[in-house]
Amino acid sequence: MAKNKGTRILITLECNECRSNPNKRSPGISRYLTQKNRRNNPERLELKKYCPNCNRRTIHKEIK
Repeated sequence: MAKNKGTRILITLECNECRSNPNKRSPGISRYLTQKNRRNNPERLELKKYCPNCNRRTIHKEIK
């Protein structure tokens, strides 16, 4: 029997400021992996997380 995929999916959160600012401290982009419930949150997720490249808490947006 095939197992149902379920409503919880893995998503990637990426720092919004590192992506848009070319003059940043290091060449990397801060990314986090997390899960979300597809039924409760169908829109893209935005969370404040710590970015080691910016050295502060910034908004991380969901990418594909």
